[in-house]
Amino acid sequence: MKVSVIVPVYNVEDYLDKCLNSLVNQTLKNIEIIVVNDGSPDNSQAIIDKYTAQYPDFVKGYIKENGGLSDARNYGLQFATGEYIGFVDSDDYVECDMFEKLYNKAISQNFDMVVCDVNSVYPDHTEFISSLVNSDVFDEELLKKQMVNIYPVAWNKIYKKSLFESGVRFKKSVWYEDVEFLYRLFPYVKSIGTVNEPLINYVQRDGAISKTFDKRIFNYIENWNGIVSYYKENGFYDEYFSELEYCYVRYLYNTFINGLAKCGDFTEFMLGVKYAKGQVKEHFPNYRHNKYILKINGIKSLCNSIYFIFFNNLFARIIYIKNFRKKS
Repeated sequence: MKVSVIVPVYNVEDYLDKCLNSLVNQTLKNIEIIVVNDGSPDNSQAIIDKYTAQYPDFVKGYIKENGGLSDARNYGLQFATGEYIGFVDSDDYVECDMFEKLYNKAISQNFDMVVCDVNSVYPDHTEFISSLVNSDVFDEELLKKQMVNIYPVAWNKIYKKSLFESGVRFKKSVWYEDVEFLYRLFPYVKSIGTVNEPLINYVQRDGAISKTFDKRIFNYIENWNGIVSYYKENGFYDEYFSELEYCYVRYLYNTFINGLAKCGDFTEFMLGVKYAKGQVKEHFPNYRHNKYILKINGIKSLCNSIYFIFFNNLFARIIYIKNFRKKS
């Protein structure tokens, strides 16, 4: 088998047919589609049954008790027989030649991972999202830099199956599991190939995690503390220190703070800001000397550097006001 595609399913009956239809019509042959029903209470299983009956040779359906997205992906991994493994969320859909292009790229130079660009699909328009990997990467130092640059999702990539022999899996019962998974996998990746085309369609829908505030946004900090511990426990910490330090600060002071600002509760927001600042001080107190923060190659990077170096409650309040006005 060339590629195994794992599709976790939960409450997506309005989207699942389009997703599976895009997968069974792939131009790549010798592909298997592993569909994991994560205890979905809606009509998703009937749709899965339709595809397993019509395509019994390469669509495999499994049912398990509800355990969340990560648990469903991990469950599907045990059945994967492909040389490479991909993940597609069941509310998204892919271009018909996605896995042929990714697989051909992968075998062309025996890449550990291959990435592609993304179309972010809204009801009235589509936006292009770059994978941020502009060229193939083999060099060790350039691979480290991709930790800083790469678009950190699981589903615009395929992975050599042997990478999972590291024991890396998706962390269960958390939000932002893709970031946590990808950064723990990175030390085992020795080459990255890129297909500079948007081959997967990321459907934006109401109720998705990115559109809804929840206290589980604090998983960002928990996940990054776990990543740091993982690097220490497995002997990667010193080698990847600069990259870890930069990513830790960027995710807490940028992604986390911006997400927290959507809550609408200013008191809770400022408590979160205080907590993030305390965590940065505890784990990376000298981050202002980080080589990625100090690297200036344009107005945008200059503004980012100023923001990170001088981050304080005033900057946080500005972010809160900016997000509040967007909601108004």
